[in-house]
Amino acid sequence: MLGIPDGVTGKLASLPDSPGVYLWKDAAGLVLYVGKAKSLRSRVRSYFGSDHEASVKTRHLVRLIRDVETIVVPSEAHALILENNLIKEYRPRFNIALRDDKSYPYIKVTLNEPYPRVFVTRRFQSDGARYFGPYTDVGAMRRALNVVKRIFTVRSCRYDMPKEMPERACLDWHIGRCKAPCIALQSLADYRAMITDVVTFLDGKPEEVTRRVRFMMENAAASLEFERAAELRDALLKLESIEEPTVVMQVEGGDRDVVGFARDGDDACVSILRIRDGKLLARDHRYLANVEEEPDDAILVAYLLQHYQLQSERAREVLLPFELSELALVDASMPSSRLLVPQRGAKRELMDLAMQNARHLLEEMKLTTDESEERAIDPVYDLQRELGLALVPRSFVCFDISHSQGRDTVASMVWFENGRPKRSEYRKFKVEGAWGNDDFASMNEVVTRYFTRRVAEGHPLPDLCVIDGGKGQLHAAQDALAAIGLSTLALASLAKKEEEVFLPGRSESLRLSRRSPGLRLLQMARDEAHRFAVTFQRVRRSKRTVTSQLLEIPGVGPNRRRALLKEFGSVQGVKDAGLDAIAKVPGFSRAMATKVLLGLGIETTVSDAPTVSVEASATPEELDEQSVPMRGDNAQDVPTLQDVLTEVAVEPHTSPENAPE
Repeated sequence: MLGIPDGVTGKLASLPDSPGVYLWKDAAGLVLYVGKAKSLRSRVRSYFGSDHEASVKTRHLVRLIRDVETIVVPSEAHALILENNLIKEYRPRFNIALRDDKSYPYIKVTLNEPYPRVFVTRRFQSDGARYFGPYTDVGAMRRALNVVKRIFTVRSCRYDMPKEMPERACLDWHIGRCKAPCIALQSLADYRAMITDVVTFLDGKPEEVTRRVRFMMENAAASLEFERAAELRDALLKLESIEEPTVVMQVEGGDRDVVGFARDGDDACVSILRIRDGKLLARDHRYLANVEEEPDDAILVAYLLQHYQLQSERAREVLLPFELSELALVDASMPSSRLLVPQRGAKRELMDLAMQNARHLLEEMKLTTDESEERAIDPVYDLQRELGLALVPRSFVCFDISHSQGRDTVASMVWFENGRPKRSEYRKFKVEGAWGNDDFASMNEVVTRYFTRRVAEGHPLPDLCVIDGGKGQLHAAQDALAAIGLSTLALASLAKKEEEVFLPGRSESLRLSRRSPGLRLLQMARDEAHRFAVTFQRVRRSKRTVTSQLLEIPGVGPNRRRALLKEFGSVQGVKDAGLDAIAKVPGFSRAMATKVLLGLGIETTVSDAPTVSVEASATPEELDEQSVPMRGDNAQDVPTLQDVLTEVAVEPHTSPENAPE
């Protein structure tokens, strides 16, 4: 008899005899396992039956259980759907899981917008858009997207059309990549018709699009619309130049998915052959882990629910490799698809092909993983020996700080598991303190923030914390860990110049052999943290520098900056606009426009300069009270009549450095 935890004993007596979902939790409140039940009372109590009947996995789970939460639902079908949603939310360690937990990309067509866009996304939402994917082969997705861009003139801008309409067409129109529906050079009906062709093309039916374009071209020519006919002819030539997708075989019937399955120990693979219009066009596959003690049908049910919940369009027919004990529940969650288990004929041959693919993929994955883990695990043990660590650093983190001369300071943290990056655990930080060039203070802040939150949320700690830097950064991190009660956590830093390793309590640095696998692992983590931090820092800096040039111009405050950027879109747009265009912006006179151009390094001539007249300076109503200080408070920034007269005196082609302010 397995022991019943105190937090569960009282709840067992009051469990309802109803369908629902149960969540086992550990002492920290983390969800260990999510399950569904026809009867919550019977299912939950079954975990504490005979010790001999329980599997190794169940016994290990029960030893960690400290609490249970139950949710009652109307039916088993509801329980199945809720279970799947909760597994996706909590990712419990004892549930069947996708071996590679990263999200795969989709091509999204925003059919929910009047003027749809086409782009890549990793987030699947029920928002009325059409999603194609997920693509396990990202290269194939990029090729499909490039073909769409070559053939169709889909807009790439992010305007919320027709609410937001620019005054001028963008570069895409000038180079022939867009027909500028934003300025009414392409009608809404024409644009939507093109999007219909895009969807048909991405559906794997290019020949249907080709027929339609040829028909439209012939009609345009017959109606003497030669310019339109020429456009359609160019599109047709591009379509015909595209190679047909490789068709593995022709089969009878329309759209169907053929699901193959293979397993080996704690791993499994599901391979899905996608057949559209009787053509076998593609294969999707995913690997699953933590399946050793689960029956085949339970594994397949778990995968089908995860896979098809992320499909906006489902095949009319899905062929399964074997009967499912919960077929009725799966069928209820996929009402638009017919589920079959083929026994003979052409469908059985397709199933054999899918099963063969699944076995091959699983063998390939196991071989690659074994070799990879052998290569990766050696540096982990070597690192333990070289640094004299008490624990093998199977998991470790590395921190790095990045800034631009003390501005836009950011930090990164990368996580390595068994010698390989675990990107789902990567974190980036905006340094909140005004530390400037003080990397030590920045490191102290970031380490404190990360581990304080990690402890508060009950997440497991890494075996080692690595810092990119020398003694100063190491001591800053050491102080941070001690302040939050983690002084026993293993700590090391790696200095770039001589690749020296510094350890707490050791005055001299540790120099590892250049051939040391442990050193190479530290370098890999350090370089990855540096790459991640620099990328984030560049993003922040680019956002700031968009308006930094305007910030340095006296008299141009927040309101005037906003007006310029709203009118011209960017600093470069302001530079290209010219004196007259800037002077027409509300709140700007010719004097202020001249000052803006000089501040941006654009030379002005006498003919461009403002004349002394009523228009020469802004009226009180035009002045931006929030951006121009009044006399007596930085009064030298206020454009006066003397400023205007000085600006008029600027000689032709005077360089901005020598121009009077």
